[in-house]
Amino acid sequence: MEAKAKLKYARMSAQKARLVVDMVRGKKVQEALNILRFSPQKPAAIVAALVKSAIANAEQKGVADVDRLYVKTIMVDQGPALRRFIPRAQGRASRIRKPTSHVQVVLDEK
Repeated sequence: MEAKAKLKYARMSAQKARLVVDMVRGKKVQEALNILRFSPQKPAAIVAALVKSAIANAEQKGVADVDRLYVKTIMVDQGPALRRFIPRAQGRASRIRKPTSHVQVVLDEK
């Protein structure tokens, strides 16, 4: 029985978030949370909260044993970028892109 969690429009770069989720794909849930807890990257905290949410969803659905869960799939898709402008010299303006991401986690029992 699968448990899922989804986070949309997270303020992090999809490219940087993929480096973090690649570390936990296929790992047991407790091991994945330990890896994310001691990882210094910003997306690690966001992904850890999402994994905890998927665990809570599994408990709510009545999965037999939460200790046997593992990260079946975890994927990061690129979301829309917020566009901001900053003033520059001689009356010009430069665009600043603030990227967003969509993250999906699926947990399953081994």
